[in-house]
Amino acid sequence: METDSIMHIYGYARVSAADQNEDRQLVALQAAGVNPENIFTDRKSGKDFNRPAWKRLVRRLKANDLLVISSLDRFGRNYAEMQDEWRRLVKIRHVHVRVLDMPILDTTTRQGLLAVFIADLVLQILSFVAETEREHIKARQREGITAAKARGVKFGRPKLDLPPCFGEVVQRFSNHEITLRTAASLCGMSPTSFWRKSRRLN
Repeated sequence: METDSIMHIYGYARVSAADQNEDRQLVALQAAGVNPENIFTDRKSGKDFNRPAWKRLVRRLKANDLLVISSLDRFGRNYAEMQDEWRRLVKIRHVHVRVLDMPILDTTTRQGLLAVFIADLVLQILSFVAETEREHIKARQREGITAAKARGVKFGRPKLDLPPCFGEVVQRFSNHEITLRTAASLCGMSPTSFWRKSRRLN
């Protein structure tokens, strides 16, 4: 694949959460020659390719277009799916791919089959590393939760202590003497909480 055959250049950026910032990726993509209007950005996990912006980008890509990504982990984090998506783009759709922080993952080089072989080999290794790290993170999270529970840490919504008047108020509400809103107000609760806890009491 040669660079003089490139038709259009697109960029892809991804962050995992809404409070993360993709500016660093956008700067790198633009410095690599990607027009800002051709950059697609997702705020989604990299566990799979079910991402809105990625899907729109893939529909836009044609043979001999170039896709630029700042780093491999922005491409994805699922070993098997990364393999499949890379092959679909490069070998079936004939799209060029360039990973900026890993120059060996650049299918626009002039090294023919050797370049494709090396890129595929490195991709397999790095994809495996990304997937392994993802599994390690999950394992550490599970271990942290287990250890916290062993220390008596409670997860989920905290239990709401019932006021001394709760039983009397529930009785008045059940007898239709007061409204739900009034009953909840007397107990210092939201109507939803009062209703749920009064049902449990009954």
